[in-house]
Amino acid sequence: MQDALEQKAALSAKYPIFLTRNMDMAKAWVRSAARGTERFGLACSSGAHRLRPFGITVEAKVDPKGWFLNEATDVRSSYYLEEVATEFDIQGLELDWMIVAWDADLRYANGEWEYLSFRGTEWNRIMHPTRKIYLKNANRVLLTRARQGMIIFIPEGDRRDRTHLPEYYDGTYDYLRRIGIEEIDGA
Repeated sequence: MQDALEQKAALSAKYPIFLTRNMDMAKAWVRSAARGTERFGLACSSGAHRLRPFGITVEAKVDPKGWFLNEATDVRSSYYLEEVATEFDIQGLELDWMIVAWDADLRYANGEWEYLSFRGTEWNRIMHPTRKIYLKNANRVLLTRARQGMIIFIPEGDRRDRTHLPEYYDGTYDYLRRIGIEEIDGA
């Protein structure tokens, strides 16, 4: 963790990274960060199936060409922050500013990363080492697509929904705060 703290401190001045649990705040931040024709957008892993309460549906496939190239007035463009790109859509491509929406498929709990997939109505542990590497790399792709800065959105969870419990998200959020990612909120 010390290495992560040092790297974050070195990046802060030139490359802002923030953290929030409020999607409206994330959208406001990325819109205010962009200047002129700088492009911004919303991305999450292809396994982020429990971000639906926030209007993020990975099953609705984005047209990458339109998402990356359409004008700010086009509802299909990344500027609208309505269509979400996954690691498959953005691998090898970049935007100036990003919102990375983090679901419970990769979560930090009890001092280690847990790898899960959502099937049917529940989260299932990923046991196969190759699939774990794939999930880790999917998140690495997401976290390296912004040229100028990003904000990471992690939901608070909901006790009424057993697939979206707060403890699925709290460990990851706390970990990212501990390594120096500054939190912004609506207060």
